[in-house]
Amino acid sequence: MLESLPDLPDDVASLRAIIAAQAAELKDRTLEVERLKIELARLKRMAFGRSSEKIARDIEQLELALEDLEAEAADAPAEEAAGASAPETDGETAPAKARRPRRVLPEALPREEIRHEPDGPCTHCGGTMRQVGEDVTEILDYVPGHFRVIRHVRPALSCRTCESMVQAPMPTLPVYRGLPSPGLLAQVLVSKYRDHLPLYRQSQIHAREGLILERSLPAGWVGKSASLMAPLVEAIGRHVLAGDHIHADDTPMPVLAPGTGKTRQARQWVYFRDERPHGGPAPPAVLYRYTPDRKGEHPQGALKAFRGCLHADGYPGFNKLYEADAEGNTPVREVACWAHVRRKIHDVHVTTSAPLAKEALERIGKLFDVEQAVMGKPPDIRRAARQEKSLPLLEDLRAFFETSLRRLPGKGKLAEAMRYALNHWKALIRYADDGRCEISNNAAERAIRPLTNGWSLCTPFLSLWKH
Repeated sequence: MLESLPDLPDDVASLRAIIAAQAAELKDRTLEVERLKIELARLKRMAFGRSSEKIARDIEQLELALEDLEAEAADAPAEEAAGASAPETDGETAPAKARRPRRVLPEALPREEIRHEPDGPCTHCGGTMRQVGEDVTEILDYVPGHFRVIRHVRPALSCRTCESMVQAPMPTLPVYRGLPSPGLLAQVLVSKYRDHLPLYRQSQIHAREGLILERSLPAGWVGKSASLMAPLVEAIGRHVLAGDHIHADDTPMPVLAPGTGKTRQARQWVYFRDERPHGGPAPPAVLYRYTPDRKGEHPQGALKAFRGCLHADGYPGFNKLYEADAEGNTPVREVACWAHVRRKIHDVHVTTSAPLAKEALERIGKLFDVEQAVMGKPPDIRRAARQEKSLPLLEDLRAFFETSLRRLPGKGKLAEAMRYALNHWKALIRYADDGRCEISNNAAERAIRPLTNGWSLCTPFLSLWKH
């Protein structure tokens, strides 16, 4: 704080020291203001920005407006649509508008035929009628989904000679002595986990069709299904971890804390194998694992048998995986995410419009342009393009970061983002030397996004994801 004039010392050195201390305090406050502004802007974008949900709402509004216009056009008078009032030119009627061909409906759709046969003999002379042709008009109809009952009838037979009894065994059911068929279980699970339709809403829908199923009943079906599909989940996990290039990420997950009436933060981990970007033959697959917290022991345990390149962010819990073994080999090699770096710099750019942040974004954007051109190409082509085009860009970008750091306040957010990139530089440029690696970890983020749309619906399946 500014000292009162009577208390100020008379010597110049002491005055210089006071001024230097106040300047340092002012600099720290300025950096703190900058940090808070950037954090506030980030939170505002999360709450009010053009998020994917807002974009989806905009699209819905445009689609509704388009539907209104199309409905108005369809509601136009028939004579206008037929061109009955079209003007005449030089005494000749304007040519009629060509009729649009009728839409062909898919052959796979079931068809019900209704024949409209003329009644009786000829209305003119009373003679017998014979068919010489027919016109067929197909109308698209809809029958709401409905339940049906499958009756398994198993007669008990008795031998007339020896009186022995025989009866066919009951077919195996997914729920022992249960009510649902495999098709009904699939419908319940897809509605709950894919369409995010809670069980109580499904029960309400069923009630409208006259079938009363208390929520506890389908909830039990879901639990049984989790046990039935556990071997399938483990098989998917083995397939994912058998790959030599996978993506990993995690996200917070609210979980009820029993007895407190509150929620706590658990974690949902995603391990994703996807060889499509480099034309690999293995089918893509994703493995989800639930953990009660974010301790590093969880990903380390899940990936203990994995060998290869791991795309991930800078979470320290992965670091133990990157350590060399007793023979000096590194079984897991880190591939860092350039989208993560770009996001940190973008947060600064949208708040401060700093020229250095803008230039950094443009330089990083050129790296992604190279990737766009080689998407889906074989690994050797991708590596050659990166060696030729990306490596020079990466070398220039590193020099730019190092030079910029000497011009930026050390505690600023932009300097922090650039230091993050330099600290992870070896992992950030690993993709340039391996055509099977990706420039970012966006694949894992996309794989985990569908889960975040329906966290409250996932509880019965958590047992599939626990270790």
